[in-house]
Amino acid sequence: MVETRALAYSLAMTVTRIIPALGASLLLLASLLSTPVRADEAPHRHAIAMHGEPDLAAGFTHLPYANPDAPKGGILRLGIAGSFDSLNTMAIKGNAPTAMVPYIVQPLMMRSADEPFTLYGLVAETVASPEDRAYVEFRINPAARFSDGHRITTRDVEFSWQLFTTRGRPNYRANAAKVEKVEIRDPTTIRFTFKTAGDQELPLIIAMMPVLAAHATDPEKFETMGFNAFLGSGPYKLESVEPGTRVLLKRRADYWAKDLPVHRGLYNFDTISLDFFRDSNTLFEAFKTGLLDLRIEIDPTKWREGYKIAAVEDGRIIREAIPIKAPKGMSGFIFNTRRPMFSDVRVREGLFSLFDFEWLNKNLFADVYRRTGSFFDESELSFRSGPSDAREAKILGDALAALPPAIRDGTWRPPVTDGSGRDRAVMKRAIELFSSAGYGIRDGRMVNLKSGEPFTFELMVTSREKERIALAFADGLKQVGIFPTIRLVDSSQYWARVRQFEFDMIIEGYVVGPSPGQEQANRWSSRAANQPGTLNWAGVRSPAIDRTIEALLAARSREDFVASVRALDRLLIAGHYVLPLYHLPDRWVARWRHISRPDRLAAYDFLHDSFWLTPNR
Repeated sequence: MVETRALAYSLAMTVTRIIPALGASLLLLASLLSTPVRADEAPHRHAIAMHGEPDLAAGFTHLPYANPDAPKGGILRLGIAGSFDSLNTMAIKGNAPTAMVPYIVQPLMMRSADEPFTLYGLVAETVASPEDRAYVEFRINPAARFSDGHRITTRDVEFSWQLFTTRGRPNYRANAAKVEKVEIRDPTTIRFTFKTAGDQELPLIIAMMPVLAAHATDPEKFETMGFNAFLGSGPYKLESVEPGTRVLLKRRADYWAKDLPVHRGLYNFDTISLDFFRDSNTLFEAFKTGLLDLRIEIDPTKWREGYKIAAVEDGRIIREAIPIKAPKGMSGFIFNTRRPMFSDVRVREGLFSLFDFEWLNKNLFADVYRRTGSFFDESELSFRSGPSDAREAKILGDALAALPPAIRDGTWRPPVTDGSGRDRAVMKRAIELFSSAGYGIRDGRMVNLKSGEPFTFELMVTSREKERIALAFADGLKQVGIFPTIRLVDSSQYWARVRQFEFDMIIEGYVVGPSPGQEQANRWSSRAANQPGTLNWAGVRSPAIDRTIEALLAARSREDFVASVRALDRLLIAGHYVLPLYHLPDRWVARWRHISRPDRLAAYDFLHDSFWLTPNR
C-alpha cells in the first residue's frame, strides 16, 4: 500500500506540472490510496474546540461577526505607536509589526473571535484529534495555494514546523519537546503525535502554526530576513515597506480562500496602510486630521478631552465603547526578580503599597479606570470569583496553606489609599515590609542596613504615556527615600533589552483571551525564566505555578479548567511579580464615518478585519 501511494503521488505531482486538471485527479487518487482509517482513530471534522463543541456546525456560511455582503475596495489607514526593524514576527531577533500573520502568511486553522477557543478550517480543511488529544492530524485543503500559485502541501507544513522549532521563538521550541513524531501520511494529510496524551490545547496551538512555502524560504536567512516578506498564502501581499515607518499591504484578487466561510466578509480593503509614529501625540493628531481612519483609544484624558473637535461634533468621527467578554488581563509595573533588589517578595509588596491608584485615577484620568486586582479580572477565571475549592486544593497542594487568607477566600483587593498622594497608613505599611526585608531609612534614603547600599532601580519605558505613569509612581516612592531612575528609550532598543531580560522594571501588559493556555507557560513557567525571548519578564520560578500550568493544559472539563486558572491567579497575585495598574471597562474605538462595521461584533475581541469602506459618507 505504501509503495502504491508513493507511486500515485509521484505520478500526480509530475502530471500536475503538465496537465493541472489530471494531476489534481491523481492527487485525489493518491489520497484515497492512503492508509485506511482504523476504527479507533478520530474522525476528521471541520473545527476543533478547546472544551466542548464548536458553536458553528459544518456547512456554516460565514462567521457571526462578518457581513458576507460587505463591499470590497478602498484603503484602511492605521496608526501604530513605535517603530520596527524587521518583518518576521516568528523569529526571536528584531522588532516586527503584526502585519505578517494572518495577512500574508496563514495558519492551518483560523480562530473564531466569537468563542473562547475554537478553530475552523483554513489551510487545513479538516482536523482530527482523539478524546485524549494524543495526536492531531490535518488534511490540507486541495484549493490552498501560495501567492505564486504553488499548491500548499504537507511538505510545507512539515518544513514550517522544523523551521519554527529550530530557529523560531522559544514557545515554538517548547512545543517541539512535546511532539514524538511528525508523519506525512499521504499527500494531503499530516499527523503530529505527542509524547504524552492529555494536553487539551496542544492540538490547537499546532493548528495555529503559520505555513511557509518550503520552495521559497531559506532556513539560513530566517532570522536575518530584515524587511523581506515571506511568500505567503494570505489575502494580502506586501506592496512596499519604509523601514521603521510604514508597511503597505495590497489585497490579492486571486486569493484562494476569499469565499471560504471563515473569510467571507473579512479582509475587505484593497489596501491596508500601517503607519508608525514614535510620538503618540503626533499619532493622535494624524487621526484627528483624517490621515488615519481608525483608532483604539487607551488614554482616558484623550478620550475625555481630546475629541472635542468639529469632526466629532458633526458626526464625521464616530466614537464607541465596545464591551469585550474576555478577561481584562494585566497591565502593570513588572519586577525583574532576577535582580537582587527585587528578589524578596516583601520588597515587591512594599512597593505595591506605595502606588497610589486613587490619586492617579482622580487627578489624571477623571476616575474612568478600574483597578486591576487579578490576572483574569472581571471573568469567572479570576480568583476573586470565590474561595478556593476542592479542585483548586488538589492542584495547589501544600502551596494553598501558604497563601494569605484573603487570597485563599477570594476577598483580597489591592490597597486603597485616601487619594491624597500622601497616605501615611500606606507608607507605614510599606516601611514595615521593607524593614522585615532588611532595609531602613537613613539620611532620607532607603538603604540596605547591612551593606549601606541605597535601594534604587531603573524603570525603563518606551512612550511618553508610560513615562508619565512612571514619574507619578516615583513621586510616591521619594516619600520613603526611594529614588528610581526613569529611562525613556526607543522601541527597538527597548525590546532588544527586554528580550534579554536586561532591565530592572518595565511597564507592560499581558493580554488574556477567554481561554488561557500555553502562553501562560511562556509567561510564568520556570522553564521560560532563563530563556531569552520568552514573556517571563518577571523571572518567575515556582514549582507550584508550574503545576497549575500543567493542570490548566490537561483540564478535560470546563470546571477543572476554571479551577486551574484560578489557582494560577492566586499564586501570581501572592507572589507580587507584577504591581497591577488598571484597566478600562470597555474597548474605546474612534473611526471616521466612511469606515463601516457590522452591526454584530465579535464577543471576545475587537477586529477591524470585518470593517469596510463606504464612500461618500
